[in-house]
Amino acid sequence: MTILVADNDQNLAASLKQRRVELGKLIEHPVILWSGNAISRNFVANTFPFRASSHFLYFAGLPLINAAIRLDRGKLELFMDNPPPQATLWHGETPQREDIGATIGADCVYPLAELSAKTDHAATIAVQDWKTYQQQCQLLNRSIAFANQIEGIDLELAQAIVKLRSHHDDLALQELRQAAAVSVEAHLAGMQATLQAKTEAQIRGAMEGVILAHNMHCAYNSIVTVHGEVLHNESYHHQLEPQDLLLADVGAETSNGWAADITRTWSVSGKFTSTQKDIYEIVLAAHDRCIAQIYPGVEYQDIHLLAAQVIAEGLVDLGILKGNPEDLVAMDAHALFFPHGIGHLLGLDVHDMEDLGDLAGYEPGRTRSDRFGLGYLRLNRPLEPGMLVTIEPGFYQVPAILNNPDFRTKYQDVVNWERLAMFQDVRGIRIEDDVLVTNSGAEVLTAELPTQVKDIENLVLSLRD
Repeated sequence: MTILVADNDQNLAASLKQRRVELGKLIEHPVILWSGNAISRNFVANTFPFRASSHFLYFAGLPLINAAIRLDRGKLELFMDNPPPQATLWHGETPQREDIGATIGADCVYPLAELSAKTDHAATIAVQDWKTYQQQCQLLNRSIAFANQIEGIDLELAQAIVKLRSHHDDLALQELRQAAAVSVEAHLAGMQATLQAKTEAQIRGAMEGVILAHNMHCAYNSIVTVHGEVLHNESYHHQLEPQDLLLADVGAETSNGWAADITRTWSVSGKFTSTQKDIYEIVLAAHDRCIAQIYPGVEYQDIHLLAAQVIAEGLVDLGILKGNPEDLVAMDAHALFFPHGIGHLLGLDVHDMEDLGDLAGYEPGRTRSDRFGLGYLRLNRPLEPGMLVTIEPGFYQVPAILNNPDFRTKYQDVVNWERLAMFQDVRGIRIEDDVLVTNSGAEVLTAELPTQVKDIENLVLSLRD
């Protein structure tokens, strides 16, 4: 096991200690958090890459496998087993638990078996891998609920964690900036690889290669596709054609779990067509105006509705939609082309804390809307300093939406279908950046990656013979 700490940070233990102290102010019960275990792919020794539970990582700081921490009044006890002697043959020398405990500032360290004697009245959060989840239930002698079903002392813990993890401290921001910088570099590599590439997979390879070369992982399954209308497209076999737009949604995750999330869309030929540029400029206008309105106290739902308004205005100007833009948004006509939310929280998870259901994303007392244009909004809270959010408006021609007979009937008088047919070379466009809410406004952590049409075209064409 390699011990990884944030680069140039000698205060890891102190920063982690402060997080634990803050948790102790918010919950009276002892807390036990498990890191989780590796999951086998097809036989026991061949595992998927291990990813520790994000809640464990937040307080323990290191991606320890098959470990647990007990938190009580700001103190931390680490429970994990030392590797058996024969493990050295396969994995080399690895740190002992005492060394790891010293790195993270643990007050005490114990073998994992000793955890069973310290589980009374402890709160926890369910871990995603089934084997560890069963251990949690067995040791705590109760069922542990997931997501929106969390209750009792576990709900108190989840609410406390949301309060802490929603605002990033200096240690977190250091890692988030690293993830953003590497993600920017990956996107630049993807653009510059485009003219020589024949398939989506080749561009994906160029992008993910940058991430791996920085000893990072992908924060999520990359989306690199000429079918941008498929929002989470994870197929990479399509041939690239000059008339295609390529949508790349790729983000790095640091070794300690902190994520970035960036999307850019560019022309495979290096030059947008006039119709592609027209739609792109609408999405970019929504992106820029939303970021300009990021301030403490602003409702994130209002940011989403601003994006919807700008997109509706642009589509009216192009003759695709008909009517007053405000009325079109009120009837969710914009969602025919912009069906998802404007973004989400970002941190240790790319959709931060979504394992807690809507506890993190929604202000207490608020529930998801059943409106077509609001139902997929992942964040509905007033913005606060220290929050990191994505801003990612888009335009998509999704056949399942545009050919839906109910939508065709409902919106028959506000969509100019003949005019829309002139934009068949625009399957999907999304522009996404990572935006930190500051005391006075916003800082775009991914601002080094251009968004303007001319800049993107120049990047794609920069290696042309």
